[in-house]
Amino acid sequence: MEKYNFQYCPKIAVLSSDKNKVLLCRRKGEVDYNDIFSFIGGKMETTDASIVAGLKREKDEEVGQNFQLKLYPKFSINILIRKKDGHSMIVSYYLAIHEKGDIELSEEYSEYQWVKLAKLAEFEPKFSNISEVINELRRLEKIAAAKDFILI
Repeated sequence: MEKYNFQYCPKIAVLSSDKNKVLLCRRKGEVDYNDIFSFIGGKMETTDASIVAGLKREKDEEVGQNFQLKLYPKFSINILIRKKDGHSMIVSYYLAIHEKGDIELSEEYSEYQWVKLAKLAEFEPKFSNISEVINELRRLEKIAAAKDFILI
């Protein structure tokens, strides 16, 4: 394996407009995380002009262009993940709030659910760090200024 070979994978933790639920989508046909609920998002591509552009591209591909979010791009929670094949990924979790529009789910997922935050700890099967990430991002949401969110 190459010494510096890793992927950058930004994800979006989408809260409902009332901030009481989080959007989770069930992965389909993936080696490491098949049938597991996770946040939307994916690997940066060399053609992405910026991290925000990559997040918007992934959002559009996975849940549709009409599903619009207010994204807080200034901060993320960053975690190093080692995949089963030995490759490493830096996964950055960004906070967003659903603004408007319906979900048009891509073929990468078999289903989606808006999970009540009060029930998130018991909800399964989900990526193991989802509850922790949501707790940290909710702390951020409480101090974030509305002017710092951008529409994607």
